[in-house]
Amino acid sequence: MSHKFKVRPLARLNQPGSSDAQTTSAAVYEVVRLMPADQTGEVSYRIKAGSIERAVRESEIRST
Repeated sequence: MSHKFKVRPLARLNQPGSSDAQTTSAAVYEVVRLMPADQTGEVSYRIKAGSIERAVRESEIRST
C-alpha cells in the first residue's frame, strides 16, 4: 500500500480517542514522517500539532 499523504500536508483526526484530552477533532496536524506498513498492510504516519506528536494509521486521518 502506498502513502496517501506526503510530508508537510495538513490532516485532521477522523475520530479522536479518549487519550486526546489536549486536542479535538478540529485540531490540524502536520504530517512529519511517513512510516512503513504494519502487519495488516496499512501504512502509518507521525503527525504533530503544537507540542503533541503521535503515530496514526492512514485510516485514522483525513485531509483538511
